[in-house]
Amino acid sequence: MAATNYVGHRSGEVNATGNSRALFLKLYAGEVMTAFQTKNIMLDYCRVRTIKNGKSAQFIMTGKNRAAAYHTPGNELVPAARAKHTERLVTIDDLLVAHQFIPNIDEAMQHFDIRSVYTDEASYGLAKVADKNILRMAIKAAIATDATKVAALVQDNVAWTDEDFTANVAYATLANSMKADYFLDGIVEAKRILEMAGAPLDGMVCVVATDLYYNMFKTAGISKETGLHMFDKDIGGGASVTDVNIPTIAGIPVVRTPHLGTGNASGWTNSLWTVGGSGSNLTGTTNDAAPLGSAESNRAAVYDLPATYMNTAQQVRALVMHKDAVATVKLMDLSVESEYQINRQGTLLVAKYAMGHNVLRPAMAVALTAPVA
Repeated sequence: MAATNYVGHRSGEVNATGNSRALFLKLYAGEVMTAFQTKNIMLDYCRVRTIKNGKSAQFIMTGKNRAAAYHTPGNELVPAARAKHTERLVTIDDLLVAHQFIPNIDEAMQHFDIRSVYTDEASYGLAKVADKNILRMAIKAAIATDATKVAALVQDNVAWTDEDFTANVAYATLANSMKADYFLDGIVEAKRILEMAGAPLDGMVCVVATDLYYNMFKTAGISKETGLHMFDKDIGGGASVTDVNIPTIAGIPVVRTPHLGTGNASGWTNSLWTVGGSGSNLTGTTNDAAPLGSAESNRAAVYDLPATYMNTAQQVRALVMHKDAVATVKLMDLSVESEYQINRQGTLLVAKYAMGHNVLRPAMAVALTAPVA
């Protein structure tokens, strides 16, 4: 006789129909997965000053007065020329904020601490804007290779005949810029340029686009034997394929950032600079500190890039720079506030800071550039 099938009491079903697991307990794993974030790196590589009040900070620039001559006994010593000075101003931007509102009813029903997650998200958002703004200033410093370009690229620039300038390192093709041996040569050449200009060599850093950095560890990035020099510890190389790391090249620390652009040997795009309407070239996207061009703040000119220099800025793949290339002034450092609002039945979280950036010494930044295609 055939066996009789029993009808099971499926305790996971809703109203004895549907999914047999619907009512089973969902255990909280203790982890909240958030979107990937990029950390701030550039504040450590620029000149930072904190002020208690005011709208801007002044950096005095001292010129050259280095003439020397042999003295004829009996002749009076009379200075022939006065030293030239100027100033660089860094103006505070409008208050930058990242904010969220958490309804009371949602927080009551939630089984994990959502406030700490949102606070971290807000802090990451502010850090990203700061990083990109400092990079914009560093690129402006690098491409300001003469007095005419300084006048066009540096906010509140005052003409100064004693300004120093340095050239950039240009690769003939995009493919060359993606190879380890060319990158090594580029950094060595950048250091030579800075040393010939008399720039201090301590406190320097190389900031490189993330895609270019990792491409150097791929087989396509090793075009010839010299590309292995930075891995060969017998001749002083310190790079490691094991952890995909380049601590230093030519004594200069190497750090990577995704904000300098993305691409490969066939094409490159850079999101730091986007073309706006009416010939303007406003920076950033809707995720950045928009609007940058409010009439009240007059900050558009700081993070704007004249169309004449757009192509050059798009070509930057890496920067060898000293912290004196860019100045950052903080009026209000990063802070977080929260307030429960009875009339809205929820909590408002606000992360904020007030700081500004400007080019300080253009000669202290050398760009490694390559065509975009």
